[in-house]
Amino acid sequence: MVTNERWLLPQGIEESLPAEAAKLEGLRRKLLDMYASWGYQLVMPPFIEYLESLLTGTGHDLDLQTFKLIDQLNGRSLGVRADMTPQVARIDAHQFKKDIPNRLCYIGTVLHTRPDGFGGSRSPLQVGAEIYGHAGVESDVEVLCLMLETFNTAGVENVFVDIGHVGIFRGLARQAELDKDAEARLFEMLQRKAIPEIEQFLAESAIKEDVKQMLRALADLHGDTSVLTKAEQVFSKADTSVKDALSYLVSTADKLQQRMDNVRLHFDLAELRGYHYQTGIVFAAFVAGHGQEIARGGRYDDIGKVFGRARPATGFSTDLKSLVDLSTSIHQINSSSVIYAPLSDDNSLRMAVTELRAKGKKVIEALPGQTTGAAEMNCDQILVQRDGQWLVEKA
Repeated sequence: MVTNERWLLPQGIEESLPAEAAKLEGLRRKLLDMYASWGYQLVMPPFIEYLESLLTGTGHDLDLQTFKLIDQLNGRSLGVRADMTPQVARIDAHQFKKDIPNRLCYIGTVLHTRPDGFGGSRSPLQVGAEIYGHAGVESDVEVLCLMLETFNTAGVENVFVDIGHVGIFRGLARQAELDKDAEARLFEMLQRKAIPEIEQFLAESAIKEDVKQMLRALADLHGDTSVLTKAEQVFSKADTSVKDALSYLVSTADKLQQRMDNVRLHFDLAELRGYHYQTGIVFAAFVAGHGQEIARGGRYDDIGKVFGRARPATGFSTDLKSLVDLSTSIHQINSSSVIYAPLSDDNSLRMAVTELRAKGKKVIEALPGQTTGAAEMNCDQILVQRDGQWLVEKA
C-alpha cells in the first residue's frame, strides 16, 4: 500500500504554526528593540552567497555544515549560510569605511547539513550581535552583558556562563614547540578531558618538564573563580602570552561581575570551542537541566582581513527557537483579545473595524457562507450594533 507522505518535512527542519510563530515574532521584535537601545544596527545578509565568502575566517569550521550548490548563471559554487558571522564580518569590512567601533545585530534562518547543539534543529533562527573595531576587555564585557540581557528579555532563567581564553592553550602549545599535528591531537584530547591519553601523550613527547606540567594541569583547571588563582600559580613559568591571556580573562570576569553581580560564571581553561578562529575570550551559556549550550561567542580579531579590512571583533549568537522553548514567560507575548465582526454591508461597521485595527486591535471579519461564530474563531469579543453604533462586547 502506497502512502502519501508529501506532508513530511526533512529531519531537523521545522515549521511554526500560528501560536509558536506569534511567540517567535513577538520575541524577535522585543530583542531587536532592545539591541537598538544599546546602539546596535540591524543588518540582513543574504540567505545564499558565494562559497568562498561563507567559508572564510570562522567559516572554515563550517565547511561540513554548509549546503553547497552551483550557480546556474555563472557556474560558481554557492553556499546556503550555516552561520551569519562571516556575512556580518563581510558587511563591516566592505560596507563601513569609518575607523570607529561598529555595533551590528542580525536575525535570520541558517541551514545546517547536520543538527548541532541548538536543540537538534538544522534550521535555527540565529540571532546575535557583534562589535567591530575595538580590541579590549570593555567590548567583550559589553557583548557578554548583552547576551545575558537577551536571556532576561526572553524570560530564560537559571543561566550560567562557561568562559575561557584560547590564548592560554595556544601560548603553551607554542612554548612546547608542538607541530600542527601534535597540537591538533592534544587539542582533541583536551576537549574530551581524556586525562589518561593526555598523560601518555606528554610522557612520550620531548617537551620540557615544566611545560608538560602546565599542559597536564589544563584539563583540571575548571570551576569557580578559585580556578583563576590556581592558574596563576600553575602558569608561573609560562611565557608572556599565556600570562597576558590569563590576566585578560581575570579582568573580563571582574568587570562582568561589577556590571552584573548576579551572573553565574564557570571557568574552563581547556574549553576551546572555536579554537581555529577565535583569538581571545571564548564563552558559552547553559541552562540548568539543559545539556546543550544555548548561546556561544567570543573574540575573533581580524575576521574581516580576507575581505580587505582587518578589524578586531567580538560577539555572540543564539537561537530564537531555543529561547522560546526555554522561556518561562513567553506566553505573555500573544495574550491580546481578538474581536469578531459579523457579516454586514453596513459602512459604519466597516469604519468601526478600520478604527479598531488602527488602534492595534485584532479584528476577524465573518465571510459569506461561514457557519461558525466568534467562539469557533477563537474570538473573545464581538462587535454588536446598539442604537446605530457598533460596540465591542464580550463574546
